[in-house]
Amino acid sequence: MSVVEAAAYLRLKRRTLDNMRWAGGGPRYRKHGGRVFYHRDELEAWSKRREFRSTSER
Repeated sequence: MSVVEAAAYLRLKRRTLDNMRWAGGGPRYRKHGGRVFYHRDELEAWSKRREFRSTSER
C-alpha cells in the first residue's frame, strides 16, 4: 500500500504516519526507489502490538 492508502487503512492522517516513520515508532515499511510502501500484514501486526486493556498498561 502507498502511504496514503496505509494511513487511510489505519485511520490516521498521512502526516502522522510520516512522523511515526521518521521517529522510528510506526509500522515497518519498504522503500522502492524513493517511494515508501506498507504491507497489510505489517500494518495489522503493528496495530495488534499496540493493543492494551487499560491506560495503565502503557
